[in-house]
Amino acid sequence: MNKSALITGVTGQDGAYLAKLLLEKGYRVHGLVARRSTDTRWRLRELGIEREINYLDGDLADACSVQRALLKACPDEVYNLGAQSFVGSSWDQPVTTGIVDGLGVTHMLEAIRQFSPQSRFYQASTSEMFGLIQAERQDESTPFYPRSPYGVAKLYGHWITVNYRESFGLHASSGILFNHESPLRGIEFVTRKVTDAVARIKLGKQRELRLGNIDAKRDWGFAGDYVEAMWLMLQQEQADDYVVATGVTTTVRDMCRIAFEYVELNYEDHVVIDPAFFRPAEVEVLLGNPGKAERMLGWTPKTSLESLIRMMVDADLVRVAKE
Repeated sequence: MNKSALITGVTGQDGAYLAKLLLEKGYRVHGLVARRSTDTRWRLRELGIEREINYLDGDLADACSVQRALLKACPDEVYNLGAQSFVGSSWDQPVTTGIVDGLGVTHMLEAIRQFSPQSRFYQASTSEMFGLIQAERQDESTPFYPRSPYGVAKLYGHWITVNYRESFGLHASSGILFNHESPLRGIEFVTRKVTDAVARIKLGKQRELRLGNIDAKRDWGFAGDYVEAMWLMLQQEQADDYVVATGVTTTVRDMCRIAFEYVELNYEDHVVIDPAFFRPAEVEVLLGNPGKAERMLGWTPKTSLESLIRMMVDADLVRVAKE
């Protein structure tokens, strides 16, 4: 019998790539979808899988709807990717972020504990939990010091996952994913904001790109590579937590340079520093150590930052040209 998976956040970047991966492996895929007025399924359409998913109404903020979805899906595996995932918005919506990204994890874990304890659970943790970094390279033993309401809420979700694993014996793992991008990234995230602007400037539809702290350093990988690590975690005999990263850090400035040079432009002619985009508390450097994932899961990233940025610019050039 084919395995069944329930994905929260199935319409997001990671959810779409994960759904595609699981469908290719023969899974029956169920997606928890909160009702929204805007079109949320465009990523699934771009991957050609929109009609292959069984959609279930539900919201991580509503424990009853989470329980109903779990009972309908009867999943072998649950991937909790749903979240208010934009760091910048978490200062404007700290309570919503806390409810969805923190308590929402508890809603799902409690539903699994009560109704489906055999289901294996994956929690999407984040490198933003490290925040004000306590080690040059961050791994599973590095102390956390979140610097945003998003990071704080995600830290609650991370630790409640550990707690349910240790208290109730659930197969519950967390992936501490460093920044991962793709052509399906939301326009509010800096990498996609850059590649979209590069396409618009190249095609004469925009003249400048306004950014905040371009000297912040991030460990960027390809989301399509990272979802494979999620799946591998739930195939292990024992649940555990893993850092998923490339082990290479790059400034926003260098990322801009790569994107603009790809279309034969100089980023210095177009990037404008705007104080409005600086955050109340900045995370200056993130650099992951994926050694444990490499040893235990056999996982390594396949896509370089240069290849990733070019892939995103190409996709945005096509999108902007169609407008």
